[in-house]
Amino acid sequence: MSQRTERRGIHVDQSELLCKKGCGYYGNAAWQGLCSKCWREEYQRARQKQIQDDWVLAEKLQREEEAAYASSQGAQSQSQSQSQSTPPQAQPGQSSLGPFSKFEEKKTNEKTRKVTTVKKFFSPSSRTAPKKETQDGKTPSPSISRQSSMETDRVSRDFVDFLKNLQKPGREIHKQCRAFIESMSCKKDLTADELSECVQDFYQNMSDRLMSHFKGSSECVEQVMDQVEKYIMTRLYKSVFCPETTDDEKKDLATQHRIRALHWVTIQMLCVSMDEEIPEVSDNVVKAITDVIEMDSKRVPRDKLACITRCSKHIFSAIKITKNEPASADDFLPALIYIVLKANPPRLQSNIQYITRFCNPSRLMTGEDGYYFTNLCCAVAFIEKLDAQSLNLSPEEFERYMLGQASPRQHDAEGDWPQTDPAPATNPVLAQLHHNLELLSGLSSRQDKLMEAAQTLQSDLLSWQENVQREVKDILEKYPLEIRPPVASAIDADNVENDRLPPPLTPQVFAG
Repeated sequence: MSQRTERRGIHVDQSELLCKKGCGYYGNAAWQGLCSKCWREEYQRARQKQIQDDWVLAEKLQREEEAAYASSQGAQSQSQSQSQSTPPQAQPGQSSLGPFSKFEEKKTNEKTRKVTTVKKFFSPSSRTAPKKETQDGKTPSPSISRQSSMETDRVSRDFVDFLKNLQKPGREIHKQCRAFIESMSCKKDLTADELSECVQDFYQNMSDRLMSHFKGSSECVEQVMDQVEKYIMTRLYKSVFCPETTDDEKKDLATQHRIRALHWVTIQMLCVSMDEEIPEVSDNVVKAITDVIEMDSKRVPRDKLACITRCSKHIFSAIKITKNEPASADDFLPALIYIVLKANPPRLQSNIQYITRFCNPSRLMTGEDGYYFTNLCCAVAFIEKLDAQSLNLSPEEFERYMLGQASPRQHDAEGDWPQTDPAPATNPVLAQLHHNLELLSGLSSRQDKLMEAAQTLQSDLLSWQENVQREVKDILEKYPLEIRPPVASAIDADNVENDRLPPPLTPQVFAG
C-alpha cells in the first residue's frame, strides 16, 4: 500500500527530446538520439569511412594476389628447370608444391569474392538492376490499385496546377521531379537507408536551388517543398513504404502483440490527467484515437505528421478540460502513451520509419510537428520497455496481468488503488460496452415479461371464444328460431279505401 500511494508517474526531461549533439533540434530514437541533420552527417561520415576501408582492403588483396601469382610463377619456373636437369627427383618437388598451390587457390578465390563485392558496391548497375522475383502474395487487389491510381492522378494534377503559377521554374521543377521518380523506379535493389539517402539528397538539392531562386524566402521554399514531397512520395509510396529489405513488418507485429498484451493498463496506472467521465474529455479521447489510427491511411509523410499533430492537440484539450488549466509536457507524454495503448495503431513502426526516412527533414527538426513526432517515438519506446516498476506494480502482479491470470479491476474493487468512484470506467469504450450489456439485460427481462403477458392474453382469448360459443348455444337451445312461410297476397289487398279510388285512365285515340 505504501508503495502505491507514492505515484511517481512518467516524466521525461525536455532536454532528452533534443539532439544529443546539442544542436538544438529534436532528436529521434531511430537516429540514435540525433536530429536528421546530424544523423545524415554521421551517416555520410561512416559511409565514406566504409568506402575508404573497402578500397584499402581491395588494394591490399590485389597486392597479395600479385605477390602470390609472382611467387607461384617463380616456383613453377624453378621446378620446371629442376625437372629438366634431374627428372627422377621431380616427384618430391611437385608433391611439396601441392599444398602451397591449394592454399594460394583458396586465398585467390576469397580475394576475388571480396573484390567482386567491393566493385559491385561501387557499380551503379548493381543498384539499378530490377528485381527478377516478385511475390504473388503482395499483388494489390484491383479496387486498391484503382483507388491508388486515382489518388496519384489527382495529386499529379494538383502539382501541375500549383507549378503553373511559377511559370518557367515550375516547368524545371516538374522535369526534375519526373526524372527523379524514373530514376528511383530503377533502384529497387537499394536498402531502405540508401533509398532514404537518395530522397533526402534530392530534397536538399531542390531546396538549395529554390532558395537561390526565391532569394532566401523560406516561406515560398517551404510551400514548394511541401508540394514536391507530396508529389514524389505519392508516386513512390508503394515501393518505399515498408520495403522487403527491412524488418519493419516484423516490428509492426511485435508492437501490436505487445500493445494487446498490455490491454489491462488503466489510466490510473499511467497517472494520466484526464477524466473520461466528462463528455468533452471523452470526445477528445475518441478523436485522438481516430487521428492516430488514420495515420496509416495517408501516403505523404507530411499528412501522417498532421494526423499525429491533431491527435496531440486533442490530448492537450482533454487535459486542459480536466485540469481547468493549460497542460504541461509532463501531462502530455503519459496521455499519449495511454492513447497509443488504447488505439493500437496499425503498422505503427512502419509509419514511424517511413516518416523518419522520407519526410522533409526541416519538419522533424523544429516546429510542433517535430515535437509531437518525437514524443510519439518516446511513447512507443516506453511501451516496448514497459515493466512493473514503470507502473508501480510488483513483478508478480505485472506477470499475472500479462498472463491474463488477474485483472486490475479486481484490485480496484478491493480498494488497492485510490479512487473517487466505486467502479470507475477505465475506458470509455468498455464503459459503453458495460452500459449496453446492462441495457440488453433489461430488455431481455422486459421481453420475458412481454412474452408471458402475450401467452396469458392468448389463453384468455381462447377461453373467451369458448364461453361465447357456449352462451350462444344455450340461447339457441332455450329460444329456438321459428321460420314461418310467407302468405301470398295482392299488392293492394290491405288497402280498405280501394272503392274511393278513381277509375283507371283509358287510352284515347286521336284521328290524325
